[in-house]
Amino acid sequence: MEVINRTQVKVFVFTGLTDNGKLAPFLFILFLHIYMVTILANIGMMAIIYSSATLHTPMYFFLSYLSLLDVFYSSVITPKMMHDLVSVSKTISFSSCALQFYFLAALGSTESFFLSNMAYDRYAAICHPLHYVSIMTKQKCLSLVFLAISIGFLQASGQTSCVFSLQFCRYNLINHFYCHPPSLLRLSCSDTFSCDMITIYFIGTCGFCSLVIILVSYILIIFSILRIKSSEGRQKAFSTCSSHLMCICIFYGAVLFTFLRSPSSDFEKLDKVSAIFYSVVTPMLNPLIYSLRNQEVKRIIMQAVHNLTDVQKIYSNFVKH
Repeated sequence: MEVINRTQVKVFVFTGLTDNGKLAPFLFILFLHIYMVTILANIGMMAIIYSSATLHTPMYFFLSYLSLLDVFYSSVITPKMMHDLVSVSKTISFSSCALQFYFLAALGSTESFFLSNMAYDRYAAICHPLHYVSIMTKQKCLSLVFLAISIGFLQASGQTSCVFSLQFCRYNLINHFYCHPPSLLRLSCSDTFSCDMITIYFIGTCGFCSLVIILVSYILIIFSILRIKSSEGRQKAFSTCSSHLMCICIFYGAVLFTFLRSPSSDFEKLDKVSAIFYSVVTPMLNPLIYSLRNQEVKRIIMQAVHNLTDVQKIYSNFVKH
């Protein structure tokens, strides 16, 4: 019996989003549409930024990388989650779970640092408008992107190697729809204290550092905006930050609820809902928020639609003749 108990688990089983057979098809269709919108909106945002010379600025440079990141981030969870909604067996292999865990930890941390990079960019634009070009050089923007990606993937390596070096025996049911860190640690039959501390350290350090950069940047931005005498000038300055602030609130609100709440079975359903927000919904909302609240992006989209309509009219006339 002891030998069986110590046998390493090779497959994990998810409880999934719901065990309601009637609700599952509806959720599948809903998340399929969300995923399609996420992919199209983010790729569309990257195409717009790349094709429009007026958007070749540091803010949109970071936004294009954020859109690319959201495509991968959403793809790590959503396809598997949709498959499990219509599948009888909600299983994932040990190695696949490790890969999912790694990329989620890496991309989630990288996204938090991208948001802090964008906050720093808004600080430079509003607080130092005359020196903005010299502060946010192309080399500096590339360095900030490289730093965010490096930190994200390095800390993910530490988390993943720690969690998946533990022994998982007997129990393999993950009470979630993906390889959720706290749920995985609860399944281990090893002493998880050191691994808990390492996970908390990495998540806490990355989250704290990115939040400090964001908070300090916006405190300085607020003081700078308050010094603007005209109400029109203050409104214009704040409007350049509103989209970014909305993205920050959605992402950090869901993440902080998930990882800072007290462990309790009463929060299990809410935990899954918040996980859906930061892993599935947020990647879709980011490009939509920026496109709907930015006049320049809306103008380019409308121009593209107008050009497409003209092409269709020309093609229709050509076919008729």
